[in-house]
Parts: sequence; structure tokens; C-alpha cells
Amino acid sequence: MNRRDMLLRLGAFSVTFAAFGSTGWAQTPPTGAEGPMNGPGNPLAAPWAAWKAAYLDESGRVIDALQQGASHSESQGYGLYLAALFGDDAAFDAIYGWTETNLAIRSDALLAWRWLPGVTGAVPDRNNASDGDLFYAWALVTRGQRDGDAALMDRARAIANDLVAACVTESPDGSGRLVLKPAAQGFERDGGIVINPSYYMPRAMRDVARATGARALATCAADGAAIMAALAREGLVPDWVEITPDGMKIPDDREERNGYEALRVALFLIWSGESDHPAVTMQARAYRRATATRPSTSDSAPYATVFDPRNGDVIEASHHVGYSAVAALAECAASDVPGSAIPFYRTRDQAYYPATLHLMALIAQITATPECVPI
Repeated sequence: MNRRDMLLRLGAFSVTFAAFGSTGWAQTPPTGAEGPMNGPGNPLAAPWAAWKAAYLDESGRVIDALQQGASHSESQGYGLYLAALFGDDAAFDAIYGWTETNLAIRSDALLAWRWLPGVTGAVPDRNNASDGDLFYAWALVTRGQRDGDAALMDRARAIANDLVAACVTESPDGSGRLVLKPAAQGFERDGGIVINPSYYMPRAMRDVARATGARALATCAADGAAIMAALAREGLVPDWVEITPDGMKIPDDREERNGYEALRVALFLIWSGESDHPAVTMQARAYRRATATRPSTSDSAPYATVFDPRNGDVIEASHHVGYSAVAALAECAASDVPGSAIPFYRTRDQAYYPATLHLMALIAQITATPECVPI
């Protein structure tokens, strides 16, 4: 048995312990990329249950407490995909039902981006968010294909087609590439287009394109990876980028930072099987440098979350352990050394966003980088 095969076998067991601190060992690995992780050996069953208990209410609303208790198409899309992946039909049905009632209120098939509790006009802005739409469609495809559900597939197809129509457009730099706008309105200015690189999830874009026939999403995924590679040649991928006829720059109304938005870039690339992407390499280098200077004697020391994209200096840090899971995954995926420092999964003292990224990092580890077994 070679080293990688050994790690593959160990991964199915070791991740169980790392995921939720259990002394019980999984007997079989999860089904992985092409099916729900819903078997008796699912190592993420307890983290998923903890996530639901912390952030999903009985109505199917995923609550982001730090954002005024809002629910948004991102949280609903993330939650719906996780439910589809884990084969949790009850959670899927609840999330789907709430979202269709409260956010599927536009004239097209896309979702309004945010719902606010306890206010008149809970959806004051019906603009969409393309990442929320993408994950929502991915979830519908995942369950629709599993169950042979034509209605879910039709809904996914409508979203994919309208996402392409509203948010996929040709880059203004003359390259011929397709770019993904963050929303249908508000991101085109003076001949340029503002993008958020973390809204690209290549695996989801490819899967949805393949299942629905919206081929432009797959092209956009490849072009987005090329854009991020170009950005990585200059440093860390920024949260926001404006593509102009003359090239790329930081939008005038945005800070130049690699932060809470861009930290999803490496996670989504790794999850998509692109661990060798330059953006992952650059992000891992920044995390490695930050880890080297973090006090090793204190578990309470904050984790680096915001960097200067030019020089990699740490601008901001957080105590939410989910951010360290993304960092540990990136550090391992970009190295030749097996094993990662992904911490135990917990929702205690974690907000919705870092806890969700933590769970996603564990999924990416299992499905895309089995050599990055938490140790």
C-alpha cells in the first residue's frame, strides 16, 4: 500500500475524531462528491446536527445573527446544499419551502438577496446575489438528480438560465472571458464591472452547467479561475475587484483587503479540485506566515482573517475557530506534507458564517483532499 492509499483509508476514520471530538470511529467513508453523505459511517453527521440546531429554525430559515438576524440567499443556498449533500430531506424541504415563499419573489427565477425579521417590508431590496443563486441551484440539482425529481430539475434549470442572463457577461477588458457579476444590478460602472472572486464556486458552476445545459456557467468558472490566477500574480486575491478596459483594480468604493469575502476563494478552489491554483498557493503562504507568528501556547489567540493583499500583513484576526479550519485546509492542500490542523467542529462561540465555512472545509477535505486528514 502506498502512502496516499494509506492516507485515504485513514482519512475516513481520522476526520470523524477531528470533526466533533468523538471517540467513536466511522466504519465506512462517506459517499463523497457524487452522492449525499447520509450513510451510517458519515463522519459529519454530528457537525451537521449541531449546525442545524444552532442556525436553522423550524420554519426553514437559516439565521445569520450577526447580520441583524437576517436570512439571505447565501445562507439559504448554503443550507439547502448541505441538506441535499447530507441526504437530510426534512431539512431540505423546510429550507426550500421557506425560501420559495420569502425570497423567490422576483419577476425572474432568481432569489431576492435578503430577508429581515420584524420589519415592515422584510425584503426591501429585490436585487439578487449570484452566489446564493448558484448554491441554491446546486442544491436543487444534487437532490433532483438523486431522486429523479423533474420539478426540482426544472427549478434549477430556470435559475441557471436566468443567472446566466442577468449576471454572466463578457469582460470589458477585451479578453473575451465571461465574468460573473455579484448581482443583476449595481455592479457595472463607467465601462467597468465589479466582481467578487469569492462568488465563483467552480465545482458548483460546472455541476449546474452539466445538469441544466447552462454551459456559460462552466465557461465562466474556467474564466474566473484564470482571472484569479492573474490576480494571484500580484499578491493575495482581494475581496472586490473592478475589471476595466485597461485591466483590473480595486473599486474606488472598496478597501484594498483580502478578508472575510476572499477567504472563501481558496476553500472553493480546493473543494473544486484545484489545490494547485496560484490563489491557493498565495493564500496558504499568508496563512503559514500568520500561523508562525501566532502564540502557540494559547488556544484563545485570534486567527488571521484579513490581510493586506500586497504584502500579506495581517490586518485583522478573529476568535471564531471556523476561520482556522479554512486556513489549515489551505496550508495542507498547498503543501506536500499530509495531515492538517483542522480543529474540532463546534458551533459554540461561533457565528453562522465561520461555522458554515468550518463545515465546508471538512467536506472539502473529505471529498477533494483526503490527504489533508485532520491530525
